[in-house]
This record gives sequence, C-alpha cells and structure tokens, in this order.
Amino acid sequence: MDLNAEVDQLIKASQAWIPMIMEYGSRVLLAIITLGIGWWLINRLTVRLGRLLALRSADLALQGFISSLANIALKVMLIVSVASMIGVETTSFVAAIGAAGLAIGLALQGSLANFAGGVLILLFRPFRIGDFIEAQGISGTVDTIQIFHTVLRTGDNKTVIVPNGNLSNGIITNYNRQPTRKVVFDVGVDYEADLQKAREILLNLAQDPRVLADPAPVAVVSTLGDSSITLSLRVWVKTADYWDVLFMFNEKARDSLKAAGIDIPFPQRVIRVVQEAAAS
Repeated sequence: MDLNAEVDQLIKASQAWIPMIMEYGSRVLLAIITLGIGWWLINRLTVRLGRLLALRSADLALQGFISSLANIALKVMLIVSVASMIGVETTSFVAAIGAAGLAIGLALQGSLANFAGGVLILLFRPFRIGDFIEAQGISGTVDTIQIFHTVLRTGDNKTVIVPNGNLSNGIITNYNRQPTRKVVFDVGVDYEADLQKAREILLNLAQDPRVLADPAPVAVVSTLGDSSITLSLRVWVKTADYWDVLFMFNEKARDSLKAAGIDIPFPQRVIRVVQEAAAS
C-alpha cells in the first residue's frame, strides 16, 4: 500500500510538472535557437557594414570602430530579447542600461562630441592627410586624423592637436582641395610712374613655366592710395607652385621696376601747420 501511494503521488507530481517543463523547455529551446541564429546574422551584418565602409574609402580606424560598436549594440539587444522570451523581466534591466548610458554620456559629453566630430570628418573628408588647412585660428599640414582629435604640423614645425568636435563645427579652409590657385601680387608705384610700362613689367614676370596660360595673367590698377598707385598682378598656378611663384614675384618685382626707373614709394603723410596770428 505504501509503495502504491508513493507511485500515485509521483504520478500526480509529474502531471503537475511535465506541462511546466514542456512550456519552459520549449521557451528555452526557442531562445537558444534565436540566440544562435541572431548571433550569426549580427556577425554577417557587421562584416557587410565593414565592407560598405571600405567601399566608401572610410578610414581603417573608423571601419573597425563602427563595426565593433554596431556588433556590440546589436548583440546586447539580442540578449535582452532572448531574456524576455524565456520570461525574464527586462524592464528594469533596460532601464538600468539606459541610466548607465545616460550617466556615461553626461560624464564624457566632451569626448563624445569629439568622437562624433571625428566620425563626421572621417566619413565626409573635408580634408585629408597631407592637406594644408586653416581652422580654429591654426594653419598647418594635416599629419594624422584620429577619432577624437586631428594633429596639424605648422609651418615652423610645431605640432598642434585640435579636438575634432570644434574642428567639425567650425569653418575649415582647405588650401589643397582645388588643383589650382590664384596668386594676387600687389605692388605700389609712384603717381608719376608710367602705368602702362609698369603693367608690362609685371606681365613679363608672369612669363614663367609655372604660371598657367589659361586663365591668362592680368595686371590691373587695384587701388589709388595716399602715396602710391597699387598695381595687382593676378595669375593662376598649380596649387603646389603657389608659394614659390609668390616669393619669386616678391624677389624680382623690385629689381625689374627699379631698372625701368619706376619707384616704389614709401608711405607718406602731409602735415600742415597753421600758425595763428599773435593777438595784437
């Protein structure tokens, strides 16, 4: 009798537990399958994302960082979804993740702004390594572009580190983006000078293989100053030749004008002294 009672009790217990085991077992099995398939799909997706960034010629550092960030974010979302399938209450879990993300964001808001700026710079490429740019009051050649900052090398070989947040939100002048640049060379001549002759001398200076024939060089009277007439020689050159041509004009203009008897006057100021008659 005791054995039969125990068997009956075991059967009744199994009848109570088997449906629960079947229910939760099916949930766990479905969650495991979902986790495996989702994990595989996420890995495939992030690989394709990396290839897409490579096709857009994105920086290697940016490719790896964005792919890793997307992989981690998607896998966290997958784990939360799988936990909810099993029956785990995920509301508090998601709230905790959100609160932690908010706290981290507030603590690192400056760094996050620089990170976002770095992503924009690497994606849209307003400048590249080797370009000479002017931004944030600094002029220099771009040495490296990092996620959080850009390193510039100035003309006197100083290294300047510019945060990407400020760089991406400010005005950037890229002197190397266009293949050609216009050289504007201004020189003042005396009011008594032969302007036609002075113009011819300046145009002769433009007879240089580095000066482009199209657009053609021009020499014009740009301003009438207090003590001189300003002539402006305007030529187009390749961007790489800009400084060499400008320095050449500076060097040869004085000697050529002086040899033709055309003076470059010093600034002058006329002062009139009026003396009042002595009171009688």
